[in-house]
Amino acid sequence: MSEPTGTPRPDGPGADLPIPAGTAAEPKAAGSGTAEPETGPKETGQAEETAGRVAELHDRWLRAVAEVDNVRKRATRDVDRARRDERARVAAEWLPVVDNLDLALRHAEGDAGPLVEGVRAVRDQAVAVLGRLGFPRRDDLGAPFDPAHHEAVSTVEDPGAEPGTVVAVVRPGYGDGAGQLRPASVVVSTRTED
Repeated sequence: MSEPTGTPRPDGPGADLPIPAGTAAEPKAAGSGTAEPETGPKETGQAEETAGRVAELHDRWLRAVAEVDNVRKRATRDVDRARRDERARVAAEWLPVVDNLDLALRHAEGDAGPLVEGVRAVRDQAVAVLGRLGFPRRDDLGAPFDPAHHEAVSTVEDPGAEPGTVVAVVRPGYGDGAGQLRPASVVVSTRTED
């Protein structure tokens, strides 16, 4: 047999039994409009536990968002570094080609034939490509010797130049600073002996 549900009627069976405190059949407090549920120690403990769990999950979420941001930044840096390294690798492969074109032009000095002009045009185009890749050819003639940018292959006494000045470029340098493909091979002036 099923038990009756709902509020007991004052004139029905059990009308003479006392109604337990906190049940729906208890009359509402005068003027309150709605009865506030009473929270016992058990409910308070559960609320605190739930609030603690929410705070922990929020903290974990913030950490995960920060980690994703860090991974994104690290990936961007890695891609940029790989792009720079690959550009430098490709440009470095072209240096011997440009050097050989320079050598061919030096040997053909004075000959203004169409072949020489064609070689000169190809060399100029290759130098321009290196410049667009971020590795411009440096003109170091007359500049003070700088071991970060120059590689001294010999020294020479030159009364017309200050000591420590680049007086000849054997092989030009390309790039500058961290983007330097290679230093220039140069001849440096020394102090003249009197």
